[in-house]
Amino acid sequence: MNRTAIYPGSFDPVTLGHEDIVRRGAKVFDALTVAVGVNPGKSPLFAPEERVELLRQVFADLPNVEVASFEGLTVDFARRRGARVMLRGLRTVSDMEAEFTMALANHALAPDVETVFLMASERYSHISSTLIRQIAQMGRDAGREHLRHFVPGPVIEPMIAKFAG
Repeated sequence: MNRTAIYPGSFDPVTLGHEDIVRRGAKVFDALTVAVGVNPGKSPLFAPEERVELLRQVFADLPNVEVASFEGLTVDFARRRGARVMLRGLRTVSDMEAEFTMALANHALAPDVETVFLMASERYSHISSTLIRQIAQMGRDAGREHLRHFVPGPVIEPMIAKFAG
């Protein structure tokens, strides 16, 4: 049985928490696509192409992980990829509430696509993309040093560059 999953998100930017979920998910699934969602209602820090490229750098060592961007409904993307599972990470109880609602809606739209949750590792449960953007924006002099605690190496310089000058 081929176990194919997608791990959807905005990944703006990708965090060590995201990386942890992908690396753990890559051990569970035969094929895992990190799916960068394009939401026209948001103003992302990184363009979709930039996020895809950063994710490809971070996961270059995982042969069963692919990165792609998509627009539209996540369940439609999952079906196009032949994925029967959507992988989601949970950091906090408040995440669970929002993710539960989303999982129910997705199940109503695509009963053939299951949602599987992985709990965030304790050391990453406090990390959010919003927090990281604030650190990069306000951390000026020590930005690189601070960011290394929250994002994979390939993300640090692009983050610094977004807030330079």
